[in-house]
Amino acid sequence: MSTVNKLSTKAIEVDIAIIGGGSAGITLAAKLNNFSTVIVEPHTPSERDCSWALWAKPDQQTELIYATKGSWREWRLIDHHTEVRHISDQYRYMSLSSAQYIADCENRLASSVELIRASANNIVSEGSGGSFVSDDRHYSAANLYDSRPPKVPDDSLKQHFLGWDIRTKTPICDAEIATLMDFRVDQSRGLHFMYALPFSDRRLLIESTMISSSLEDKEWYRTAIRQWLKQQNIEIEETLGEEAGVIPMESVRPPNDNLTRIGAASGAVRLSSGYAFSGIQGQINKLVQGINRGDFSVPAPISPALLRMDKIFNGVLMTQPELGVSLMMRTAKALDGNGFARFMLGGATCLDWAKVILAMPKIPFLKQVLRL
Repeated sequence: MSTVNKLSTKAIEVDIAIIGGGSAGITLAAKLNNFSTVIVEPHTPSERDCSWALWAKPDQQTELIYATKGSWREWRLIDHHTEVRHISDQYRYMSLSSAQYIADCENRLASSVELIRASANNIVSEGSGGSFVSDDRHYSAANLYDSRPPKVPDDSLKQHFLGWDIRTKTPICDAEIATLMDFRVDQSRGLHFMYALPFSDRRLLIESTMISSSLEDKEWYRTAIRQWLKQQNIEIEETLGEEAGVIPMESVRPPNDNLTRIGAASGAVRLSSGYAFSGIQGQINKLVQGINRGDFSVPAPISPALLRMDKIFNGVLMTQPELGVSLMMRTAKALDGNGFARFMLGGATCLDWAKVILAMPKIPFLKQVLRL
């Protein structure tokens, strides 16, 4: 009876409502100061902890130091024939704890921002805003942003992975280098690589990562990790945690519900790489600037030109998956450390693009251009 009474009362009116407190939602909420705001997220930061990665310049390195699990100025890509090493004097490759990042944002919320630790139900779009029910209360927002992750279609190209955070029995070789892609693994089911980040000389994040349209059984990834560790003569002393995920690598197709979306749900994930954190940060920073000017529209997270280039690249991967390792290694060889970081961040220069295009096999890409 109490629930009925609560829901029958007049809706609580706010300027801004944010559904979902992940990377995009909590970042936006933490940057709002002068607007009545509610952010709705049922899970605590520790309940959904995972690793986020980016290439960061010095100012961002300082800004994110509290959430940093590890950072490297040198990284590598390896196949059966060669190893490409990059060193950057402008960027560091960083791994972040999502739990620590989200917790810090939650702690910095202004007094005008209410965090509701519950789900949002009965969400109805009303122009740029909407209404919903959460924690037995009815809310009406002049502007509503949905940051919940998009659904990934079963038959779409996706990056999927399973990883372990481990402590090793003996020190790791080259503990100062991040291994972004080691292709010396089974390639029979799609583009497959191991991703290894040494947080210290005896702590390692190791992930078996696939780019394909079909997910594998979890034990398949675990077996791949065990085999790789054995090849590297690395023995596990303790497994500290396991994480798994699926990242869309095709354009997001939002439901027909007219909700305004931000973050991954708005297409902030780089289709060619799966990286999203930097794109989301850029989108939210522009959105906040607009909101402070009275413009509540959401900026596109990725330029149309870059989106088209990523679609062409992914189209080649889908039609000729046997070229995957070669395409990645060619890209790495064509660029130095700074250029590779810019390229992965979506900020490549014309010269960076020229180097990559010249390094690619021409016929597969020309065929894919004609298909689009």
